[in-house]
Amino acid sequence: MKLAPRLAVLLTALAVTACAPQTSNNSSSDKDEKTGTLRVWLFQEVGNKPKEKVVDSVVAAFEKAHKDTKVDVEYIPIDTRAQRVKAAFNDPDSAPDVMEYGNTDTAGYVKDGGLLDVTKEFGDWSEAKDTDPTAKQSVTVDDKIYGAPFYVGVRALYYRTDVFKELGLEVPKTMAELAETARKIRAAKPELYGLVVGGAYTYGAMPFIWANGGELATGKSGSYASAIDSVAAQKGIKAYTSLFSDDNCPAAKCAGMGGNDTITAFAAGKSGMAIGGDFSHTAVEAGKVKGKYAVVPLPGVASGSIAPAFAGGNNIGVLKSTSHRTLAVELMEQLTSKKTQASMFDAMGFLPTFADVRQQAAAEEPYVKPFAQTLAAGTKFVPASPAWAQIDSSLVLPTMFQEVISGKKDVAGASKEAATKMNDAFGSVG
Repeated sequence: MKLAPRLAVLLTALAVTACAPQTSNNSSSDKDEKTGTLRVWLFQEVGNKPKEKVVDSVVAAFEKAHKDTKVDVEYIPIDTRAQRVKAAFNDPDSAPDVMEYGNTDTAGYVKDGGLLDVTKEFGDWSEAKDTDPTAKQSVTVDDKIYGAPFYVGVRALYYRTDVFKELGLEVPKTMAELAETARKIRAAKPELYGLVVGGAYTYGAMPFIWANGGELATGKSGSYASAIDSVAAQKGIKAYTSLFSDDNCPAAKCAGMGGNDTITAFAAGKSGMAIGGDFSHTAVEAGKVKGKYAVVPLPGVASGSIAPAFAGGNNIGVLKSTSHRTLAVELMEQLTSKKTQASMFDAMGFLPTFADVRQQAAAEEPYVKPFAQTLAAGTKFVPASPAWAQIDSSLVLPTMFQEVISGKKDVAGASKEAATKMNDAFGSVG
């Protein structure tokens, strides 16, 4: 919410979050049956067979350990999940017991009464202590846990090693050097973007805000207030939007780009640098730049620092309406366990949410190292508010960036308008 088979799915899951159901009559079941059929909904990936193989192994072991228990797994299309989830929350008879969901959806699903509070079970789970802090934050609302992290995705800096060698360039160590290097590439090779950026690439822009000390919002739960118009946030907005210029990435071509567009451009050999995720690796490998690129953490403001990245990914939770609470929670834990996450990494390239499993993955696959370093340096997450789905789907931040890029508004004016829209959304959810 990947490597090439999950690229479009993950970016959709992260960017299109307006899928939390708006109403629900759901309530907790008073049953905890120890036999019967458990229904599971997981997302259908572009290349789903490797995922199915891993899940089938987990299911087989679970059924063997629980006599008279069956697990029915259904893979649901990501683009129809909104309707399916809404129906499930409003009609417990149609609901699964266990469900995969995008991590930015947590707060909305909790508000609508769909997810089960598993705080105690998560706390008692021996493996939970090794969960990445930001991944844990993505299943947390008001200090309560509503699921288990399944995988995490972060972004780093892809760059063309051949272009850097030809032009005698050093890998940038600060954001200022990043912009300077981008313009050197564009000047020497006008057929290339220096650093390809997108006005609709929200999660590629966020590190610039965070690295400059800004925040999207402050507070918690129902008391969030936008901070996008703070002095620090405005500094980050200016740093990002300044890259939309003829001497780097012309606004006419780049203002409308999203994350997929920027990676596609880099993979096609049209840019010297790009901000891409661990999930972009196979797409880049399949492009013209194969063997001619490397990846490092996106630099921060201070030399040698790493810009905070957005920690995307998916979680797996138990629905409040389940009549098999104990079994469902145990299955959730098995589906998100260290063993399963290691297998999912091998099969799909899903980056593990457990620090030790991720370190092992980095040792086995060198391309993981810069993403693991980015996670270790500290990542950020969106406000844990059901309002985020509205803010994201309404394109509040892309509109702000594009208004600055086009010259329609200055940074102060555009960020103030965005803050007003964000606060309206926060206020609308109580």
